[in-house]
Amino acid sequence: MIRKAGYLGVGVILGAAAAATAPQALLFVSPSAYAAAADTYRQLNLFGDVFDKIRNDYVEKPDESKMIDAAINGMLSSLDPHSSYMDAKAFRDMQVQTKGEFGGLGIEVTQEDGLLKVVTPIDDTPASKAGILSGDIIIGIDDDSVQGLTLDQAVDKMRGAVNSAIRLKIIRGAAKEPREFKIVRDVIKVQSVRSHVEDGDIGYVRITQFTEQTADGLKSAMEKFRSEVPADKFKGYILDLRNNPGGLLDQSIEVVNAFIDKGEIVSTRGRNADDAQRFNARPGGDLSGGKPVVVLINGGSASASEIFSGAMQDHKRAVVVGQRSYGKASVQSLIPLPDGSGLRLTVAHYFTPNGRMIHRDGKNKEWGIQPDIAVDVTPENEAKLYEQWEMIYAKDKKPQSVVKPEEMVRDEVLDRSVELLKARDVLGALKTEPAAPAPAAAPVPAK
Repeated sequence: MIRKAGYLGVGVILGAAAAATAPQALLFVSPSAYAAAADTYRQLNLFGDVFDKIRNDYVEKPDESKMIDAAINGMLSSLDPHSSYMDAKAFRDMQVQTKGEFGGLGIEVTQEDGLLKVVTPIDDTPASKAGILSGDIIIGIDDDSVQGLTLDQAVDKMRGAVNSAIRLKIIRGAAKEPREFKIVRDVIKVQSVRSHVEDGDIGYVRITQFTEQTADGLKSAMEKFRSEVPADKFKGYILDLRNNPGGLLDQSIEVVNAFIDKGEIVSTRGRNADDAQRFNARPGGDLSGGKPVVVLINGGSASASEIFSGAMQDHKRAVVVGQRSYGKASVQSLIPLPDGSGLRLTVAHYFTPNGRMIHRDGKNKEWGIQPDIAVDVTPENEAKLYEQWEMIYAKDKKPQSVVKPEEMVRDEVLDRSVELLKARDVLGALKTEPAAPAPAAAPVPAK
C-alpha cells in the first residue's frame, strides 16, 4: 500500500544528526545509547574504509556511483521486501502506475526469501492471458537468472517497449518443474471495475485493482443494478477481489463506505505511537440499502483488497468466501530525494477495525484475512477460470456466452456465494459453518 510523503530535506536532517553525535553531546545520553551510537559510527567508518580499498585497489576501475547504489539497495532490502531505492526514472514510473494506465506485463510481484514471487496477475493483461498465476516463482527473465537481483531491478528487466516479447521462466506448485512463458508487452490499461447481474437477481462486481477510478466505477455499477433489478427481487452483492493486488488506500476506504456509514474502516500503526491514524466511515456514505454482501478472496488478494475484506468482516457486513489472502498490508511512503531519485520505505502496518494485523512479517501468526467459509481451488482450475474470465469479458466488457458449457470449469467460490445470497441468510451462515478465529482486538494508541 502506497502513501506519498515529501521528505526533500532528508539529507539536511541526516547531516544535522551526524553533527550532533560529537562526544560532548553523547555525555547526556545513557551508557547503552552511547555504546550503540559509537558502534554504529565504527561500522560507518568500516564502510568508508572498504569503499576506499575497492576504489583504489580493485583490478579494474569500478563505477563508484553503481557501488553506492548497490550499497543503498542492500541496506533497504535487509529491512523488508517492500522497501527499496529507486533511481530517477524508476521513481517517476512508480508515481505513474496508480493512475490506472502503464506499460509492462500486468503482474504484481514481490520478493520472499530471495525469490521473485507473483502476488497476482491483473485481469485482461498480457500476464493473465499468458497463464501466469498467483504464487508462481520467477527464476529467469529471457536468458538471465533473477538470482541476486533486487525487486526493483527485476521489475525493471521486465519492462520494455510495447509489442516487444519477453520470456519468463517459472516454477509452480510442488512439482517445481520450470516452465517457460512467452509474453508480449503492452500498455496496461486497468479496468478497475467490471460488473453484471448474476443469475437474474444478484449484483456481481469484480474489482481487479484499486485505482483512481474504482469508487466511481462501483457507484455506477450499483446504480445499474438498481435500474435492472427491482428492489424487492434484488438478493444482494458479490464483491470479487480474487487476485486483486491492492492499490490506493483512499479508494478502498471509499468502497467500504459504500456499504457502511459509521465506524472505523482501518487504522495504521508505526514505530511511534503518536503517528497512529484511524480512518472512519463517512456518515451517509452507504449506498447498498442494507442488502447482503459476499466478498470473494484468494491468495492473490492483497493490500487494499485485504483492508476492504477485513473491514467488511469485522463490521459483520459481509461473509468472506474463498482462500486465505496474501498478507501484504504495510504502508510505504514515497520519499523524493534531491537528485530526482527516491525511497520506498515501510513506515507502518495496517490493522482491521478489531485490531487484527494483516501483514505477514514472520512474527504475525494470524496474517492475512481468513475466509469465513473456505473453498479450495486447485492451481489447474484457477488457470482455467482465468481463461474463462478473459473470454467472458471480451471486447465490450459485457458477459458473453463464448465458452462452451462442456469446456467450462465450475467456479466453486462463486457458486457457493450465489447459494448464500439465494438463501437470504448470509450472516446466518456463519452460525453453522466454522469461522476463522480472530485474535483479540488491540486498541490504537490515542494521539
